[in-house]
Amino acid sequence: MPLVSRRKALQLLFCSSVALGCNVRASVPAAIDFPPEDTHLLAFGDFGSAGKPQQAVSDAMQKYVATHHLQTAGQLLLGDNFYSKMPGGVQAPRWQSGFEAMYPAAKFPGPCWAVLGNHDYHDNAGGEQVQLAYARETAGTRWTMPHKWYRVDLPQPNPHLTLLFLDSNLPAVSGTPSKTSGKKRASLTAAEARTQLEWLKTQLASPRGTFTMVVAHHPLYSNGSHGDSKALIAAWEPLLAQHGVHLYLAGHDHDLQHLEFAGRKTSFVVSGGGGARVRALKSTRKTAFGKDVYGFSHLQIGPQRLLLRHIDANGAQVHAFAKYPDGTVKIEA
Repeated sequence: MPLVSRRKALQLLFCSSVALGCNVRASVPAAIDFPPEDTHLLAFGDFGSAGKPQQAVSDAMQKYVATHHLQTAGQLLLGDNFYSKMPGGVQAPRWQSGFEAMYPAAKFPGPCWAVLGNHDYHDNAGGEQVQLAYARETAGTRWTMPHKWYRVDLPQPNPHLTLLFLDSNLPAVSGTPSKTSGKKRASLTAAEARTQLEWLKTQLASPRGTFTMVVAHHPLYSNGSHGDSKALIAAWEPLLAQHGVHLYLAGHDHDLQHLEFAGRKTSFVVSGGGGARVRALKSTRKTAFGKDVYGFSHLQIGPQRLLLRHIDANGAQVHAFAKYPDGTVKIEA
């Protein structure tokens, strides 16, 4: 048997894990009938790699919505929206190649509600301000980031879902010194973190839809390479528990996960397979689902049921669960 070079072996392994024109046929499920009153969202994080995996996940999403004749209400962009240097600010070519053309409006209508990841702060000085400015200054864009934290209720006028978008780059999370330079890295300021926390308390104490979902970049709990965030658990979990938040959705770890904990109403979901190199899960903690694959998540929200599906970059459903208003979870696949 002929020897295969290490580089060739890695290429073969990569091509077998995601359909990238490597003679891998995507496994797209048959069409599903959806109740007309349900709202549909696509979620994906850690996508801004400007590489083939990002395009592969986009292609898979496009095939998925076409196969199922889905009209999505919008997309949830879970941070690390742009990796590496991005000269040009709001005029950078990557806004077209890495967002507008990558996720075409004809396939993905509706707003693209975005949160900030650590790379959005760290890879370009002031990168977080550029992303806020692009939403503010670019006519006709679907890129939606009115603030570092904000609220959306869907559908209108009678919402089933309240979405609370947060900036998880707390000083203790993203503002720690760099391992290479030793310099303190960019993050929310301490004052911003306090203001955001008070805002979150106010929103959770206010009237909300049947389901409440908090969206941020960093997970509270994760079996992935980064593990749990003690700072976020301390800052946010008591509020999630007190107010019965149904779902906490994040990225940061480059995989797809679903975690449940006894006695807690909140389901913890990671959808970080949008385009950056996937990483093996590290923790052996028992979990509902975890897989280091490229992919995205489809959220289907009805008056009395929220259904989340993890879809890999070949278009195959790898996990699904339903969430009910009382917190009950039913694994569907």
